[in-house]
Amino acid sequence: MIILGIESAALTASVAVVTDDLLTAEYTVNHKITHSQTLLPMLDEIVRMTQTDKHAVDAIAVSAGPGSFTGLRIGAATAKGLGLALNRPLIPVPTLDAAAFNLYGTEALICPVMDARRNQVYNGLYHCADHLETVEPSRAIGVPELLEELNRRGERVIFLGDGVPVLREAAERELTVPFSFAPANSGRLRAASVAALGAVLFREGKTVPAEAFAPDYLRKSQAEREFDEAKKAGRLKELAAGIAPDRVE
Repeated sequence: MIILGIESAALTASVAVVTDDLLTAEYTVNHKITHSQTLLPMLDEIVRMTQTDKHAVDAIAVSAGPGSFTGLRIGAATAKGLGLALNRPLIPVPTLDAAAFNLYGTEALICPVMDARRNQVYNGLYHCADHLETVEPSRAIGVPELLEELNRRGERVIFLGDGVPVLREAAERELTVPFSFAPANSGRLRAASVAALGAVLFREGKTVPAEAFAPDYLRKSQAEREFDEAKKAGRLKELAAGIAPDRVE
């Protein structure tokens, strides 16, 4: 079984091939280059280096959100294009689930966090001693509320994800439970985890046709929020004219 994994939900661009539950190849770049420039060349490179026949791929696992709206759309378009071209199904893998899968085998409470702006993070809580168990599903939550919840739970916590810088200082000040931060090799989103968890979901039959896949953004984009605010305030004409709602007199 060959699973191709795509991760583009945040700053990290990553692709991977998992063959019969072995990681064949992974190409990850955590740098300020747009995913539209990196994903396809990275895919071509790992397929070429591993001599993988694209038509031998059984399914394409794609990070399904939450995350960056632009990043998720690029990943979705790439996965859907490949799925349609190869006539293969897609495996939607929740982004935070895949992040938690980085820390398979730990007894601690796994707390992946992604920067959602406005002092909020996208977050889920997981156990993954011998299989992935969702304690709290994906959500957007304020940093103070998350830290209060972790204190109430009373478990040792491991943080990972690009939201760590958002809460590190507050965690060090406010948390009363033991905690740590994942090291560099497992602290960010990885396509290897998307593909590995995707293989588990594939065996469970959790696939969708390529044309039916859509990312889970979890909350509305800034443009949609501004539209809703303008609609409530009766300022759609100003918004349509390109004037930000908060600047309209």
